[in-house]
Amino acid sequence: MDNAVGPILRSSDEVDQVVAAIYDDNPGTEIEVTDRGAYVRIHASDHLRVTAESLKRHLGPDFEIRSLEAMMSAFAGRINTTSDAVEWSLGPAKAPVG
Repeated sequence: MDNAVGPILRSSDEVDQVVAAIYDDNPGTEIEVTDRGAYVRIHASDHLRVTAESLKRHLGPDFEIRSLEAMMSAFAGRINTTSDAVEWSLGPAKAPVG
């Protein structure tokens, strides 16, 4: 996959739910999930995001988005974390031209 970005998660009981949340938040995006036993690599080209809303829907209402950071052993690309979402991209958003 060219320009791959996204999280690398330690294997745990919650990984499948995180993957489902990522799919929900990236409709139409080709997402590559590679299970290496000890970790799971989740990548897309150029941009990937997951929202707190989707994570709570799949992992329960008490799941805090900051808990995702503890599950990540690494990531590809740049990461931007807010209280509502985590986004991985190749770089900062480009300013509009004009």
